[in-house]
Amino acid sequence: MLSPQTIAQSRTERVSVLRNKTNKDHLLIHEIYASIQGESSHMGIPCVFVRTTGCHLRCSYCDTEHAFFKGLEMSVGDIIAKVVSFGLTLVEVTGGEPLLQSETITLLNRLIDLNYKTLIETSGAVSIAPINKKVNVILDVKTPSSGEHTRNIDKNLAILWPGCEVKFVIGSHEDYLYAKKICQDFNLFERTHVLFSPVVAWLPPQKIADWMVQDKLKARFQLQLHRVLYGEAPGK
Repeated sequence: MLSPQTIAQSRTERVSVLRNKTNKDHLLIHEIYASIQGESSHMGIPCVFVRTTGCHLRCSYCDTEHAFFKGLEMSVGDIIAKVVSFGLTLVEVTGGEPLLQSETITLLNRLIDLNYKTLIETSGAVSIAPINKKVNVILDVKTPSSGEHTRNIDKNLAILWPGCEVKFVIGSHEDYLYAKKICQDFNLFERTHVLFSPVVAWLPPQKIADWMVQDKLKARFQLQLHRVLYGEAPGK
């Protein structure tokens, strides 16, 4: 969960770390590491994670505050070299919010050219239109308990392509109803993979599972497998 001080930051303060980059052609990277993919339909598969620094949102339930402030400026070539060193075929670009940095699109295209199975997790509050359609987008649509749900871009839901997935983090019954309505309004249950993930500190996970069964939802319930295995440690 985010600290009150972090949530209270102004919009300018939230992105200052990106505005202060010295090389605009580089990406500000918080960490690159290999682990087990903990979410989505790719759960359980070894994966390289490229985590960018910086985010313009301050979701109350966010678990990656450590990625907001510090990072190393890296060229796309250096990032690719690090990814290659792990010898894995699945890569996820995440954050923070990776689409705040324009060079993320270049990185995604390079990964596709090198035949990596490429995922990007993004907040849904930045347009996904520029992304290569061979990339699998995991769109993390914000729910009311996040405090940022008014920032969702509906057009992203309208332009999803095959391989994309939509994730909702559920912290209350209101969140559940909100997520269900969005899925119905945009026909997401028929068009894409839908993921419901609990805020376990706020809501017993079995509550969501029971609601999904009762409503016969065509969605996937998920717990964060990486946190089951490794807890809250960064780089896991």
